[in-house]
Amino acid sequence: MKNFVSHNQASQLLHNKFVVVLGDSIQRAVYKDLVLLLQKERFLTQSQLRTKGEMSFEQDCLIEGGCLHEMHNGTAYREVRQFQSNHHLVRFYFVTRVYSQYMQSVLEDFRQSLKPDVVIINSCIWDISRYSRDWTDDYKENLHRFFEELKQILPEETLIIWNLTMPLGEKIKGGFLVPEIEHMASHLRYDVAEANFYSGTLADAYKIDAVDFHFHFRFSLHRRSKDGVHWDNVAHRKITSVLLQHAAEAWGVALPSSQAASDRRPMRTDHNGHRAVSHSGYHGNEHIKQDDFTSRSDFNFEPYRQNPHQDVLRNQYAPRHTYAPYCPRRRDRYNYY
Repeated sequence: MKNFVSHNQASQLLHNKFVVVLGDSIQRAVYKDLVLLLQKERFLTQSQLRTKGEMSFEQDCLIEGGCLHEMHNGTAYREVRQFQSNHHLVRFYFVTRVYSQYMQSVLEDFRQSLKPDVVIINSCIWDISRYSRDWTDDYKENLHRFFEELKQILPEETLIIWNLTMPLGEKIKGGFLVPEIEHMASHLRYDVAEANFYSGTLADAYKIDAVDFHFHFRFSLHRRSKDGVHWDNVAHRKITSVLLQHAAEAWGVALPSSQAASDRRPMRTDHNGHRAVSHSGYHGNEHIKQDDFTSRSDFNFEPYRQNPHQDVLRNQYAPRHTYAPYCPRRRDRYNYY
């Protein structure tokens, strides 16, 4: 893992952006960590990670489902949340299947209303455990239908990121693991690895970015919760950082320096006169404190074609056009602005 992304970096990178997060309870925590980071330099608490369906979380609001209706662990559970500030809009949809009648209604929201700038998606564990023992054909077919329809609805400029499912524990328990499927728990982690292969391959075929969190967290299993499914607050900040760094790479911008954003000192220049960007550093200290954003390392982001991101399954086939105020533009892509 390179760096944690700071509050200033996240806020400026996503300035005037509409971000949608789709998925299960882990994706809900991805949404929550992003909403929190856009407002303050703090990690999620354990209570915030565990709670679902609450009326409000850090100035967001519950739009549909959750505690407004019956709280349960069934496949029909719904939860739609939204955070809105003067310059940010983030929405979350809880989904239990990558393509279903409910997912079609979500896609119809995209078709009829505001188009998101970023869509972060994962749907796997419920798909391969709650609907059929022989899940392979159904899952692949639903992925095909979802990716195809999503690409038709969203404009080319929308950044779509498919998150590969993170590694499960040998012994797991969770809301999705109802008594009827407890016998699947022992081998579900192998099914997840197989499903990741299918979804990552299909995402590549549809020219959708796939971020391999299963690979990325293979040596961070101590950050996994005791239930063998969910992850702690440090892991989720790492997830957020990978996603935002990937968005910055895809848009061809450099994340603004946390130090420069806070004290407005002039930026350094290299021997060619280009601006060098300093980033808050994460140096592998797994026992990081919640306010430990002080150490820094200096480097420049490089284009995908020269230095592929280690956690991205495929590179972008074409540059993306985006409006990202306050973010230094990458010198190799000035001609796109």
